[in-house]
Amino acid sequence: MNEQPPPAPEPLPHPVVDNHCHLDTARAYGGPDVREALDAAAAVGVTRIVQVGCDLEGSRWAVDTANAFDEIVAAVAIHPNEAPRLGDGLADALSEIERLASSGPRVRAVGETGLDYYRTSEDGRAAQHESFHEHIRIAKRHDKTLVIHDRDAHDDILGVLDDEGMPERTVMHCFSGDSDFAQECLARGAWLSYAGTVTFKNAGNLREALQVTPRDRILVETDAPFLTPMPYRGSPNASYLIPHTLRFMADFLGISAESLCRDVDANTDRAFGGSW
Repeated sequence: MNEQPPPAPEPLPHPVVDNHCHLDTARAYGGPDVREALDAAAAVGVTRIVQVGCDLEGSRWAVDTANAFDEIVAAVAIHPNEAPRLGDGLADALSEIERLASSGPRVRAVGETGLDYYRTSEDGRAAQHESFHEHIRIAKRHDKTLVIHDRDAHDDILGVLDDEGMPERTVMHCFSGDSDFAQECLARGAWLSYAGTVTFKNAGNLREALQVTPRDRILVETDAPFLTPMPYRGSPNASYLIPHTLRFMADFLGISAESLCRDVDANTDRAFGGSW
């Protein structure tokens, strides 16, 4: 990553939510502290954040941070790439995720969970599947939103969801499929969350997916500090850069930024069980 953060964009005409962010990872990369990051985001109209945990330490940090800052709610999980590394400790880790998921109203989601066939080889996939199945059950037991990480595993993601049954609220984080896969996810009731990748020149499949996504199923995210939108690809990402992604999406869809902001704001509340 380039070390110099991009300048702040023009503020959005209506507040929106960054529904997937890793503030702890950003800090580890030398980024701002939480208060500074929240203030920078709020200055451009990104007034709320879902802080997402990927392991036990990160999930505990997400819960603590959500309890400390009104603008933040937490998602807790063992990331699919972490599951095989835990070995015999996976069951205990999942028990701790369930404890965190039930720890209070500031925890809105279980995730990011799912399958990743890009970074994990075949010998780790059984652990990923075991973990994904249990995360779905935890989300359903505690009425939490399920946040799905899907990389190169579209068919198996749908297969596991069909085996377990969809939770009441499911978000496809950093949607990475084409229009056909979008339709499959939408038919199962999911919200599709678009990251800065939708702005990349080679991401025609994502724009085709966006084109078929109903306005009431569109979310926006950063996955910060990764996936920085154009024209700052390669620089560290942060919630304050959401306006670049959202305006690109609005222009592509031929609607006003304000209209899409209002949709995304309302959609996020529905997807994560109400406002905060």
